[in-house]
Amino acid sequence: MPELPRLPEPGSGGELRRTLTFRDLIVYGLLFIAPMAPVGIYGALDARSQGTVPLVYVVATIAMGFTAYSYARMLRAVPHAGSVYAYARAGLGPSAGFLAGWMMMLDYVLIPAVAYLFSGIAMAQLVPEVDQWVWTALAVVVTTALNLSGVRRAALVGFLVLALELAALAVFVVAAAVALAQHGPERDWLSPLTGDNGFSAEAVLSAVSIAVLSYLGFDAIANFAEEATGGRGTDGQRSPVARALVWCLITTGILFIIQTYLAALLSPETSQELADDPAAQGPAFYEAVNSSIGGWLETLVAASKALGAAFAALAGQAAAGRLLFAMARDRRLPHGLATISRRTGVPWITLLVSAAITMAAAVWAARAADGLDRLVSIVDIGALFGFGMLHLSVIGYYGLTRRGATAGFVRDWLLPLVGLAIVVAVIVTANREAHWVGLVWFVVALVALAVLRSRGRLDDVPVEGEREGPGAG
Repeated sequence: MPELPRLPEPGSGGELRRTLTFRDLIVYGLLFIAPMAPVGIYGALDARSQGTVPLVYVVATIAMGFTAYSYARMLRAVPHAGSVYAYARAGLGPSAGFLAGWMMMLDYVLIPAVAYLFSGIAMAQLVPEVDQWVWTALAVVVTTALNLSGVRRAALVGFLVLALELAALAVFVVAAAVALAQHGPERDWLSPLTGDNGFSAEAVLSAVSIAVLSYLGFDAIANFAEEATGGRGTDGQRSPVARALVWCLITTGILFIIQTYLAALLSPETSQELADDPAAQGPAFYEAVNSSIGGWLETLVAASKALGAAFAALAGQAAAGRLLFAMARDRRLPHGLATISRRTGVPWITLLVSAAITMAAAVWAARAADGLDRLVSIVDIGALFGFGMLHLSVIGYYGLTRRGATAGFVRDWLLPLVGLAIVVAVIVTANREAHWVGLVWFVVALVALAVLRSRGRLDDVPVEGEREGPGAG
């Protein structure tokens, strides 16, 4: 029966410091997701969904709610750093835990590279005299320095950046409302929910498979479970990390729905026109803002995206460092990586390793013509595999081993199975290159797993029986 790893005693050098408040967790979550995440993919979603992007995000938020539920269940039972790696280890065994952690590396280590690249692209539009790869590299250096300075300081700076992002979004909402009041909408008021060229449930569901990718990163705060104040979520308490995770999902879902509804009403092009002209899909959101409100707001939105993307990468890099730290502490990676700075309390070696990989990937993508598309396809498959392992962990931990005060078919089987089905559906719709990358990375994981087994490294971490009773349920 899989059991929980025993954490080192606080102050022993192997456990992270509990310094993050509930607000800090919210900041990290919202930073990673980014309040204006739909801006870059709005046009593609509009074309695919036949003009029902807000409805797509309603469905996508509900769909991701199943993943949030599974995170909340496992966070309460396994309040450790490492996220899905720790959950799969507890619910499915050490081999499954290693595979989950290895696959999630594609997400946590490389998704900051995508965010850094978005930041570089936006800055290059504002200051075209400087190549975008230079801006990309600069963003990596600045945010890495902040992460190394301590989790509390990084959270404070992140809070200020998040406030600026939300202010820019508020300006857009107010300006859009004024423009609509003065000139009326380009499309019918209800068309963002019913379609501007007829309603198609198939089109909506097809677009949901893309929209759920906007939420990648909301789960990253699960990696800060050992650093959160307010309890671990056991003994009847509700995990502060789980509360923050659900709060972030609901908040960003509402923000996504509002901004895409307004963008749809302001859009000068129909969804069919965007479908017929793929090149116009990328800047569709900016075009709607520019044509209806003015270039000044387009510049503000671009600047907000540049800053927000860099700090989304900051949160992602911090989460990646915790994942690598947790695996190294359990000797699934070289144990020397599990070193915590005595001055700042952060896993500084894994942060630097994550930064180096991210820098290489982001700069390469910034200099390659198709770098963004290829990098995104790699990142997505790792995150989706991790989500699938998360749902299986709930079934293994609660459904199969019957841990917790009471067993329930709905919460232990039905809800995680629905979440798993959603994840599988999204994986199936991913492009072929993503499938090949995921397969190759999985084969590498199997080779690494065989090496660990041959060296007896899968069972060398002290374990203890998990808590039974209300705290586990």
